[in-house]
Amino acid sequence: MRAAVQSRYGGPEAVTITDREVPQPGRGEVLLRVEAAAVDAGTVHLLEGRPSFIRLMMPLRGGRVIGGDVAGVVEAVGDGVHDLAVGDAVFGVAHGSGSLAERTVAAADRVVRRPDALTAAEAAALPISGSAAWRAVRAAGVSAGARVLVCGAGGGVGHLAVQIAKAEGAHVTAVCSAAKAHIAGEAGADAIVDYAAEDALARGPFDAILDAGGHRPVSAMRRALVPGGALVIIGSEPESAAMGGFGRSIGAGLINPFVGHRLIMLTSKEDRESLEALAALAESGAVRPVITRELPLEEAAEALRGLGRGRGAGKTVVRM
Repeated sequence: MRAAVQSRYGGPEAVTITDREVPQPGRGEVLLRVEAAAVDAGTVHLLEGRPSFIRLMMPLRGGRVIGGDVAGVVEAVGDGVHDLAVGDAVFGVAHGSGSLAERTVAAADRVVRRPDALTAAEAAALPISGSAAWRAVRAAGVSAGARVLVCGAGGGVGHLAVQIAKAEGAHVTAVCSAAKAHIAGEAGADAIVDYAAEDALARGPFDAILDAGGHRPVSAMRRALVPGGALVIIGSEPESAAMGGFGRSIGAGLINPFVGHRLIMLTSKEDRESLEALAALAESGAVRPVITRELPLEEAAEALRGLGRGRGAGKTVVRM
């Protein structure tokens, strides 16, 4: 089978299309015929080995198939899998085997059936970014009538957070660059602010701020919250920080608990709970990822260009 393989750390040039053996599902796993896979800033982090502690936690030994988000069709099931069958169209994550390949193996509890409302490309764009967005909205306790600010609303996580917060009945102000304003608009934001032209925090106070890529000081965002409001740090990518965006998230989580706000370091994961929630939101029409680039597997390296460091717009999908 063909697969996009990383053989060294680096940029897109470190990715080659290579023939690999078809993996076999173990206990609790399924083999998927991949229809589409998505790439994002997380894919770039693993490709570059950035920040540096990633190289220690996830060492590169030989060639590694890149990608995690996946949508495909079940071709075989391993022992112990009873709720999925050959022929099921599913979406989820294939972190261990990599998703940018014609076949991949995924844990059965990390994929769910794909709703009819989504194409394979749209489904592939949802798992990782969508799970982070869903968990951020839930952690913030967003409810009907809440005033929510989403920073980084033109990116993969941000534009989905806009949609999920809207589904809860919130009034959402989206912050992004002028070039990405159309993505926030497609996501249904009530107001869109170009961060280069206006300080969106001045429009507060907000009941919740979901920071999916901003670099504003935590103290400034706190001042834009109502008493008891929630600030959720989803991620950002400071260029010079040794810990990358993780350092800022950890800092928010360690702030004095008596400040009068809920300061949340988001820990996201993709599991059956989040994936089924996303499937239900998609089926209802409340969530639909905005795909800005869709490329064939042969152009996997090109799909990665322009991602990371806050440059991504919407979602980028690779089709098989």
